[in-house]
Amino acid sequence: MGHSSVDPAFHELRPWNEGRLIGAKRALKQQQVWAIRFWLDQHRRLRDRALFDLAIDSKLRGCDVVKVRIGDLVSGGRVRDRAVIVQQKTRRPVQFELMETARKTLRTWLERRGGTLNDFVFPSRNDYMAHMSTRQYARLVREWVVGIGLAPQEYGTHSLKRTKASIIYKATGNLRAVQILLGHAKIDSTVRYLGVDVEDALELAERTEV
Repeated sequence: MGHSSVDPAFHELRPWNEGRLIGAKRALKQQQVWAIRFWLDQHRRLRDRALFDLAIDSKLRGCDVVKVRIGDLVSGGRVRDRAVIVQQKTRRPVQFELMETARKTLRTWLERRGGTLNDFVFPSRNDYMAHMSTRQYARLVREWVVGIGLAPQEYGTHSLKRTKASIIYKATGNLRAVQILLGHAKIDSTVRYLGVDVEDALELAERTEV
């Protein structure tokens, strides 16, 4: 099925991505992070607030966020300050911090959710023993960004992964630190990931007096 490149109609076909925004999704700005938190609190969406805070602090891909288990985050009856997750894509462990804001919302959610250490933090709607699907996670992120007036085509689950790394880089210019936090094997990957360009490099140089 389909068209041959020599068919008369071939050159009349519209590209599949015509009119779509293709490329890396935008990271959220700090004020947008707090706007989403306020929106979720206003709508009393406790699970979503815990999911959002975990996604921001962990800097994990969506496929990893939804598979986090209670035992990954909880030890001795309290939410850990730091946690380690083995990434599905790279099979490499990555360590991340959980700030007080995230610890508080996760603690409140887990108290309401219940479960054992081996259960998923965010269960599926259809099977409480399974984890939330990445598709459901993506739909939730879309609701959140639309809720604060952002264009949904410009943001996605990867926006949450990029957010804190981008804020740290903008504040410090420390690529090596961001590389470690993201679990990248090569600094080149971090450079491409953050979209570091000549303008960024010049701004950093201008702020550094020798």
